[in-house]
Amino acid sequence: MSVVRRRFLQGTAVATGAALLPAGIAHAAEPVTLTAEGITLVGQSDGSVLVKDAAGTGRLLLTHFMIKDSVLGQQRTYGGTPAQITLPDGRPALKVTYTLGSGAPGITVTGTFDVSAHRAHLKWEVAGSSTLTPTGFMFGRTAQGTGASESYEALTLWEKDARGGIPYEVNAGAAYVESWPDATAFLCLSATTPSYTSATWVHSPGTAAGATGAVTEADLVLGTMRARGAGTVAAGRPLGVEVWTDEAFNLYRTAGQPMTLKAQVVNGAGTDRPVTLNWWARDFAGTKIGGGSVTRTVAAGTAWDAAFTLPAPSQGIVFTEVEAVAGSDTALARTNLTVLPDFAYKAGEESMFGLANYPWLLKPNEDAVLGLLKTLGVKRIRIAYAGAPGIDTATLDAHGIVHNVELSGIPLGGTAEQIAAWADTNVAKAIDAQAQYFEVANEVNQPWMSGRGADVYVRDGLRQVTDRLTAAGSKMKVMNAGLGGMDHIWTANFHAAGGWDLIDAFTIHPGRGNFTADYAPPVEEWTLGSTGSYWNFLGALRKARELVDTYGGNKELWLSEAYAPTKPNSWWHDTYRHAAENVLLSLALAKSEGVRGVNWYQLHDSVISHPQSADPTNVEYHCGMMLRDTSAKPSLLAYATAARVLDQATFVRPLVFADPDIKGLLFTTPDGPVSILWSRKDGYVLNTDHGDDAWYASPEPWTDTWATKTTVVAHSGTVAGTVTVLNCIGQQSTLSAAGGKVTLTLDGAPRIYYGLAANPDWK
Repeated sequence: MSVVRRRFLQGTAVATGAALLPAGIAHAAEPVTLTAEGITLVGQSDGSVLVKDAAGTGRLLLTHFMIKDSVLGQQRTYGGTPAQITLPDGRPALKVTYTLGSGAPGITVTGTFDVSAHRAHLKWEVAGSSTLTPTGFMFGRTAQGTGASESYEALTLWEKDARGGIPYEVNAGAAYVESWPDATAFLCLSATTPSYTSATWVHSPGTAAGATGAVTEADLVLGTMRARGAGTVAAGRPLGVEVWTDEAFNLYRTAGQPMTLKAQVVNGAGTDRPVTLNWWARDFAGTKIGGGSVTRTVAAGTAWDAAFTLPAPSQGIVFTEVEAVAGSDTALARTNLTVLPDFAYKAGEESMFGLANYPWLLKPNEDAVLGLLKTLGVKRIRIAYAGAPGIDTATLDAHGIVHNVELSGIPLGGTAEQIAAWADTNVAKAIDAQAQYFEVANEVNQPWMSGRGADVYVRDGLRQVTDRLTAAGSKMKVMNAGLGGMDHIWTANFHAAGGWDLIDAFTIHPGRGNFTADYAPPVEEWTLGSTGSYWNFLGALRKARELVDTYGGNKELWLSEAYAPTKPNSWWHDTYRHAAENVLLSLALAKSEGVRGVNWYQLHDSVISHPQSADPTNVEYHCGMMLRDTSAKPSLLAYATAARVLDQATFVRPLVFADPDIKGLLFTTPDGPVSILWSRKDGYVLNTDHGDDAWYASPEPWTDTWATKTTVVAHSGTVAGTVTVLNCIGQQSTLSAAGGKVTLTLDGAPRIYYGLAANPDWK
C-alpha cells in the first residue's frame, strides 16, 4: 500500500469513527496489571494496554482494534473495559471488552492478553457477523517515548526434507520491530502484508472461528535479541539460530581480509540448558576451510551470540552452516560469504548487462545497493519511473545506470476511452522518466504458441504508444512486449499486423528448464507444457536472431528477462552450481548472437508484496542472484565474471574442435583473445536422474555433477608460457604451455581462457 493509500485508510477510519462514536462512554474500571520476567502489561481504564519493560518503562501502547466486514466496511473500537481473568490452564490474563460505534451493530470485540518471560500473547476475538473479512483486520499501536523507530522483518526457518536434498527456508511469519536507543520490542505475527501497515495500524489478518466470528493473534517480545530470535520466543519453539555478517551482502573485497560469521542462538525452552553450536565453512570446490563446536549454558528466553572468523580468498564464495543442538532439539541456519574485488568497467552505455526487475529491496540501504550494482557491472535497469519501487531515475542517472520502462495493463479490446486513457497515462510516465526504451507490456503472447491477440495488441497498445511518442517529438526507442519464450507463431501474426515496423527492438524472455544454456533443439521439435523443450535458451535465441534478420529493419535484439531459477530440490530448475554455469554461458551466448541488452531476472530472492519472506514453492521467488538474506548465490559471481570478461569484448566465431562434443566461443578483448570452452560429453539435459514427480534431491552447491572429464589440446598464444583459467565464478588458476600447445581438461562447466592463440582450435 502506498503512503497515500495508508493515509486514506487512516483518515477514513478516523472520520468514520468520529461520525459514529457512541456518546457518554464511561471507563470506570481500575487498571489491571500482569507481570512476568522482563515484561508488564497494564490494562488501562480506557481499554488500552500499556506494555512496560523490566525497568518499568512504558514501551508500547496497544490502542484499538479494527475489523473489516464486506457489508459494514471498516469499523474500529473506541475504548474498552479491562478485567483480570483466569485462563483454563490456571494462569492469570487480562481481558478487554471493547466498545464499537453504532456502525457495527451486534458485533463484539474482546481482547485477551497473557504474559510469560519477555513475551506477551495477544488475542482479539470478533463475533456477531456472518460477513466478516478477517484478512483485513488490524490493531493499533503507539510507541512510547522518544527516539523510537519501526522496521519490518520477515521471519524464516531453515528446514531439511526427510527425503534428502539441500536445506531451504520456509516462512515463519513476520515482525514489526520497535526500536529505542536502549530497548527493542518485536510484534510477531504469522501473517501480515507490510504495505497495509501504517503508523497507526498493524495489518493483522484473522482466521475464521465459526460462521460469525474470527480471531487474530500476535506475540510481543521484549529483548535485545534479533528478530528471528524473537520469532523463536514468540512461537514457543525450543531452539532457534540465525547467522549473518556485518558486511553488506556478506561481500568482502580483499584477499586475506578477516570474514566474521556471526551467530545468535535463542533458548526458547522454559529452563536454562547447555546449547552446542556446530559450524562449518566450505569453498566452491567443497573443501572444508573452517569449522568446529562450542558449548554454553543459555538461560530460558535469552540469546547467546557467537562469532567465527575466516580469511577471505582472492575471489570466490564460502558456504556456511551453523547448527544449534540442545538435547533432542536442533535448529540450523545457512548463509554465504563472498569475495569480489572492485573492477573498472569501461563499456559504459555500450554494455549489454542489466537487471530485469526493480532493484527495490534497498537492504541494507540504497547506497549499498548502488555500490553492488556497480561492482557487478550492471549498466541497465529495465523498469524505473516516478513512483516505481527502488532507486529513483535521477539517482540512477547520477551513477551512470541507464533505465528503461516496461508498463503493462493495456485494456486489450476495451473501449476507445479506456485505451486512450491507458496510453496517455503511460506514455507520459515514460517520457517523464526519460527512459531510453519503452517496453510496451509484458508476455502478452499467452497461451504460448497460440498466436492469439497479436493484432489486438498492435492496435490497442503498441500503435497507441508509438503515435503518442511521435506526436510528442520523443526519440525514445520502443520494444514489443517481451515474449514468454520464443513464440514464433505470435511473432508472425505480430509482423502481419504491422507491429514489426513500429518497434526499434525485438525482445524475448527465453525461459529455460533443466537444460544447459546452449541446448538448441530444432524449432519443429519443441514441445509445449510446463516442462516442455519450448523453454530452452540458445534455440530460442537463434530463432529470435533468425526472425530479426528475416523481417529486417535493423532491429535490435534484447533479452528483457533472462533466468536461472534455483528452486530447491526441483529437477526442472537449476541447482546452485548449474545456475552459475548457465548464467555465465547464457551471457556469453547472448554476446555471440549480437544481443544488445540482457536484463537478468532478478537481483535477490523475494517477492515485492512480502519482502524477504521465504517462499520455497514459488519459482519466481527463486530467480534472484542473491538469497533471501541478500548473501550471494554463485550466480552473482558468475554474472560479475561475465560482465568483466565481456565488458569490451567482440565476438569472433564459434570454436570447432575435432571432437564435436567440445564447444567454444572466441572473443577479442583489449587484453587479447578470450576463449570460453566446455564439453557436452554428458549431454544437454540436467538432473537426469530425477523421478516421476517434481521433487528432486538437489546436490550441495560445491558438488561437481559432471562425470566426464575430457582432455583437449589447444594452441597457446606463445610457444611456452602461461594460460590463465577462470571458472564460472571467476576463480583463477594457471596452466603451462609448451611447444605452442596446452592441455585442457573440459567438462560441462564453461571455463574462460586467457593466453590461448587467436585460433586455439587450429587443425
